[in-house]
Amino acid sequence: MTQAAPSQPAPGAGTHEPRATARTESPGRARTRLLDPPLLPLWAAVPVAALAGLALDGAFPSLGWWPLAFVAVTLSLLTFIGRRAWGAVLVGAAFGAAFWFPHVSWSSRFLGDDPLGWVPWVALATVQTLFTAALSPLITLAYRWVPRRGTAGALRLVGLPLLVAGAWMTRELAMGSWPYGGFPWGRLGMSQSASPIAPVASWLGVSGLGFCMVLLCAAVIEVVRTVRTGSTTRRWTAAVPAVALAALLLVAPQFPTSDAGTLRVGAAQGDGPAAYSDAREPGDMLDSQLAASAPLEDDQVDLVVWPEGGVDSDPPATTSTAVALDSAVRRYGAPLLLNAASADGDLIYNRSFLWTQDGAVASHAKRHPVPFGEYVPDRWLYGAIVPSLVNLLGREYTPGTDVPAVDTGDAVVGLAICFDVVFDDVIREGIGNGAQAFMFQTNNADFRGTDENLQQTAFARMRAIETGRAVVNLSTTGTSQVFAPDGAAGRSLPAAEPGLIVTDVELRDGVTAGVALGPWLQVLMAAGTLVTLVALGVAARRRTA
Repeated sequence: MTQAAPSQPAPGAGTHEPRATARTESPGRARTRLLDPPLLPLWAAVPVAALAGLALDGAFPSLGWWPLAFVAVTLSLLTFIGRRAWGAVLVGAAFGAAFWFPHVSWSSRFLGDDPLGWVPWVALATVQTLFTAALSPLITLAYRWVPRRGTAGALRLVGLPLLVAGAWMTRELAMGSWPYGGFPWGRLGMSQSASPIAPVASWLGVSGLGFCMVLLCAAVIEVVRTVRTGSTTRRWTAAVPAVALAALLLVAPQFPTSDAGTLRVGAAQGDGPAAYSDAREPGDMLDSQLAASAPLEDDQVDLVVWPEGGVDSDPPATTSTAVALDSAVRRYGAPLLLNAASADGDLIYNRSFLWTQDGAVASHAKRHPVPFGEYVPDRWLYGAIVPSLVNLLGREYTPGTDVPAVDTGDAVVGLAICFDVVFDDVIREGIGNGAQAFMFQTNNADFRGTDENLQQTAFARMRAIETGRAVVNLSTTGTSQVFAPDGAAGRSLPAAEPGLIVTDVELRDGVTAGVALGPWLQVLMAAGTLVTLVALGVAARRRTA
């Protein structure tokens, strides 16, 4: 019996199925499969992002509900998962607009009752919104390029949150540095000055605190996503990194500094006509400060402090002003730290002076004058676009280069003039030059009746915690307040009232880890994030090639 020969396939049939199974997808389709699906459709993600922006503004004064910062970050991150670049730009814009427009609404008061007073507010908020939107794809790329399928739990639960937090902070650091020196007024960590996790800033700096906040929110999101698909055992272990981080944030003590005695300070809030648009006669500001300081003639202090713009003439160049200040320090029996516009040749500086019976013995000029507030960058360009507004601003302050600290004889005090309080370099340099306490002089008169002074007071409190130094935050028109080295609130003066604070300020020596390591951590966050994103992007392209 003969066996039947195996049947032979028809020509081409033997290779047809293998061709079908080996067929490769186009790179675009393969990349689509590697993406996490969006958690929210775009039509829902945009209003959620806007809600997140409003929540973040609520974490800052005047509302000042610090837990809202965690709600804001979590909601915002949810809108980025699964998004493509343009979708990330759109939800970033919604978040930015909802945060920046209310957060800096006080800038509409800068020009007083001028009909175009809304222009600075809209311009500032719009620029910040555009930058927020343009840099938001960094966050969605972190979610896109960490592989979704077949990855180890540690990568999803630890690595991804680290990258997402780095992307968020890279966006924040970039906006706080450029253009014209940046505008770091909305730093996430600054929202926590009254929270129990504020001491973390003394270990990691303000940016490090913000990084940890985003890291925690991103980790919680990954825990929830893992729990939805994991086994019972994995559900318990998935929460370990997030729980451990939350515990560390809550129990971290303030970085220790050493006691160096006390300094008795008299801080006078004159409540004079200090706004740029206020009508006043020469000497009105000086008179208001002298009146508020009068009780010091009967109270022995080591240092008298006046706010930014407390003297409305150039003290070394104006004989009558110099004579009045000489007489004042004799009556107080203490040196006077004052501030005024002062000229060096053709250059004008926003300058603080330490005035004694020998006149001005030390000074410091503001390091970061406010763009479009204290000077107009590229005046030729903006003057051609909006000449009516640019021409209203006649002053042109020059950035200072001198040390932000002065030796009063009894202590070394660090200085930050108004806007400088949000810049780390000024604070760090003051500490590096031996500052044992900080005197922050500011002028909030241009923004009477707004949240600006409360926001700035919160920033001053965070600087106290970060540096382990007492802070005297003194305004022309309020709010003025003293903070202990641990951020505890001391005596204060309400807005729109003249008054005087006399208090013993703690002096401290030593440098906190937050001050010493802060700038290195910022570089590590930004550089590490960008390098990692590039590497992951290259790997993702190779997987889909």
